[in-house]
Amino acid sequence: MELKVLESSGFCPGVLRATREIEKALAKDDGVRICVLGELIHNRTYMDMLEEKGVLTVEVEDIERLARESDGGKQTVLFIRAHGVSRETEELLRRLCREHGRFEVRDMTCTFVRRIHDIVEENTADDTLLLLFGTESHPEVEGIKGHAKGKVIVFSDPEGIDERIFADTEGKKRVIAVSQTTQSTNLWKKSQKKIKNLCTNAEIFDTICSITEKRQADAAELARHSDGMIVIGGRSSSNSKKLYDTAAAHCPNTVWIETASELLPRQFEGAARVGIAAGASTPGVIIEEVVNKMTNEISMENFEELLESSLKTLNTGDVVPCIVTSVTAGELGVDIGAKVTGVIPRDQVTDDPAAKLEDLYKVGDTFEAFVIKVSDIEGMATLSKKRVDSMKNWSTIVAAKESGEILEGKITEAVRGGVIAIVNGNRVFIPGRHTGLPKDADLTALVGKVEKLRIIDINATRRHAYGSIRSVADEEKKAREAEVWANIEEGKHYVGRVKSLTGFGAFVDIGGVDGMVHNTELSWKRIKHPSEVVSVGDEIEVFVKSFDVEKRRISLGYKTPEMNTWFVFAAQNKVGDVIPVKIVSLLPFGAFAEIIDGVDGLIHISQIADHKIEKPEDELKIGDVVNVKITAIDEENHKVSLSIRALLNDLKNAAAEDAEGTEEAPAGEDAE
Repeated sequence: MELKVLESSGFCPGVLRATREIEKALAKDDGVRICVLGELIHNRTYMDMLEEKGVLTVEVEDIERLARESDGGKQTVLFIRAHGVSRETEELLRRLCREHGRFEVRDMTCTFVRRIHDIVEENTADDTLLLLFGTESHPEVEGIKGHAKGKVIVFSDPEGIDERIFADTEGKKRVIAVSQTTQSTNLWKKSQKKIKNLCTNAEIFDTICSITEKRQADAAELARHSDGMIVIGGRSSSNSKKLYDTAAAHCPNTVWIETASELLPRQFEGAARVGIAAGASTPGVIIEEVVNKMTNEISMENFEELLESSLKTLNTGDVVPCIVTSVTAGELGVDIGAKVTGVIPRDQVTDDPAAKLEDLYKVGDTFEAFVIKVSDIEGMATLSKKRVDSMKNWSTIVAAKESGEILEGKITEAVRGGVIAIVNGNRVFIPGRHTGLPKDADLTALVGKVEKLRIIDINATRRHAYGSIRSVADEEKKAREAEVWANIEEGKHYVGRVKSLTGFGAFVDIGGVDGMVHNTELSWKRIKHPSEVVSVGDEIEVFVKSFDVEKRRISLGYKTPEMNTWFVFAAQNKVGDVIPVKIVSLLPFGAFAEIIDGVDGLIHISQIADHKIEKPEDELKIGDVVNVKITAIDEENHKVSLSIRALLNDLKNAAAEDAEGTEEAPAGEDAE
């Protein structure tokens, strides 16, 4: 009989971490009281072993008492089970740790479970409906529910999803769906399909543990090629039950046992091949006992060799699944299911120098990585994530070269002769002439930007790709130009950007096509240079005065009657008004004064004073601000006549009238 032990059998990383930590605490033997909140893992044999070593299994209602007892007695260390606990319990434990110095908590919550807690915390609110695929009474499900806000509905199979569930969506802004980590992948996919059919806006998160998913897939494959299957795991273990269901679906001769004592080897008499699969909470010693019972000839040493041979051999060049166990600025620590520790240096994660690993990844994230180097002596394997990304996405680069598809890439660095863009995890070199920048321009100006580009060449052997930003920009510019010429008409208004200035006017981009605004169209007053009115980069509203499609010329207007300062003056002033003005020039026949910007008036020499003067300079100088009276407005020729003399005469006449009034009514005389 050939025995085949499933390579992913036994403790998963989350369970392995929990058992290692509590066993290290027990090995210290320092008189500390060790407790576990609920079953650390779902395996009765293992929990019995812990209890024999003095570990107490406690419930939530016992916690406060334990904390109080630690004040005057033994230091107490409480381990949180791998299945996690509710937010309320976490808050209680944090409070007790603050209040009782000899009470310590060590959180052994599985990273995959913790990820679900985070998802639920971040995505649920009072107006949210959470659909949770799992077993209602399972401690992991209870913990997840304890992190949710709003209504929670737990269902254990796709048949539990129907229209009635979504009656609860009335008044709910969001519907969120997650799964217990150890559920059946097949049933979860069917559940997702039903959810999407009944509620199109539901947000579904894939939260089944990737290790559980792989274990189920491997068990199905092993069962298909076996005459019998033995599944080892606790009766209360959800993942063990799913493992049994999966194996039994492909191999009718499948048994589920919790310990070796339950095994009846004669059930497999005549079988050429028997597969053995164990749940995530099954200790290696139990797997060992089962194998020994099946093959009395195999000694302990041979069993260890069997297990060793069943483990995946790690070689340079392998692509392996990874679970993030730590994140620092310089590297990711990952669990790769081997005896060595996996490390991914920062430069093997991303080419973006501005990216922060702490922002990109968190503990529990999963992905695949390429094995660069394995050192059994150091117990470490160096891996590369970006090489796998590049390998997976290279096909998209090749396809884009053939189809001419436009891609997007982030410019990460300027190098000799061009820049580097990261496109779907691949480095793409963009020569300087294809960046779209002028010759000899500073290419570092592009670093950090996301640009559209087209793949113009590839070297398949060396996996090098060359791209062009200019190709896409030119194509888009031609499209914009075509649209402008197709829809242009006299009088049409555009919001354009001033592109350049010349001595005679300004060129304005109106959407891919440049038009000219002559100086005479920029202002109602005479200007020497367009910079007196606009600057390069200004957005201004212009209108089409004329255009020539064949010569590709457009004449634009900018000034409008509403901008004419003469109309502003005429609307605000009339003959007889007294206004302040500024003297701007002096001539033999009089002085010109600025009324408002763009409108001047003439004060004739005879109107400067109430007496005869030889020249305007006798009374005025440039820059003086004086009050004048408007004596005439020539609308047709846009001319204004002003007078200081008329204003002085008005003041004299007013003073004389006041004096006459005083003589007619002497002081102290009554008027009847």
